[in-house]
Amino acid sequence: MNTRSIDELYAQKKVKRLIIIISLIAVLFVLVILVMCVGPVKISPFTVIEILFGTNSPGPSDELYRKIVLEVRLPRVILSGLVGAALSVAGAAMQALFRNPMASPYILGISSGAAFGASLAMVLGIGMALGIYSIPLLAFVFALATIFLVYEVAKVQGRTPVETLLLTGIAVGSLFSALVSFMQYIAGEKLSTIVFWLMGGFWTSDWDKVAIAAPLILLGIVATSAFSRHLNLILMGEETATNLGLEVETFKKIILVLSSLVTAAAVSVCGIIGFVGLIIPHIMRIVVGPDHRLLLPASCIVGAIFLISVDTFARTIIEPTELPVGVITALLGVPFFLYLLRRRKRITGW
Repeated sequence: MNTRSIDELYAQKKVKRLIIIISLIAVLFVLVILVMCVGPVKISPFTVIEILFGTNSPGPSDELYRKIVLEVRLPRVILSGLVGAALSVAGAAMQALFRNPMASPYILGISSGAAFGASLAMVLGIGMALGIYSIPLLAFVFALATIFLVYEVAKVQGRTPVETLLLTGIAVGSLFSALVSFMQYIAGEKLSTIVFWLMGGFWTSDWDKVAIAAPLILLGIVATSAFSRHLNLILMGEETATNLGLEVETFKKIILVLSSLVTAAAVSVCGIIGFVGLIIPHIMRIVVGPDHRLLLPASCIVGAIFLISVDTFARTIIEPTELPVGVITALLGVPFFLYLLRRRKRITGW
């Protein structure tokens, strides 16, 4: 499919797909209202809406509801939505860049690299001069180092075969997982904190974490979306993209930096939550097609819907105990990854 055919297809179905995006936003809004009603203290949807829009009349019970909604549940919902959106957009961009539906920040080891950087900051106090930004900064540095290490090791005669890239990503990810285990070994009294953090979850969500993650994630998502047409070019092959005027190697580095940025921001506030960047872009590509002008926003919204839903399930299914969100996404993502692997094997024989 060339750029002209993609543009024509985009124009023909623009209204229809615009309706899909608006519908997804509506679903996200309704979901946000409903999940804030759920918890040890049940709150009606009307009360939640009144509190969010500042139209309820003050009273003793209203003040309790207001604190629960605004100080407990709302930052958690926003943070889980941001992380879901970040991982989905990073996954969609990487799948286009490597032209493989199995590429994602988790599979390529970026999440493990970011987790090692965050563990360093927590255990050894490296970078603490930066205060609350030390963990995101080290997570970003090691996420970036990981993807460039994977990319360079997998490169063969100037090209990066997909199979080599995936295997290299798994190997480097395993290396950083081992280093994270070592950090746990020397963590001392901080061990339990790191163990729970690595499982991935939103039980420590607050407005400070939203303030840390939101600017980095939103910046990364907006910047990645600005390269939607370039991602469409990459889908047609590197040689074709080069002939159409795209500086492919420079563009690859830009996308890798942006993907590392949003992944590191996500990992630094909630730990490792895998497979979101694998599942959501693949499903949305089936629903809205390969045009990244639609695929990226659709993946962004559905990624937020998905992770808000999973987090709500994790915190309510066995109340008062919470399940780690990362465990649930792994239970969903591993079978999906195996399905993609078998499908690719049938098609390519590999």
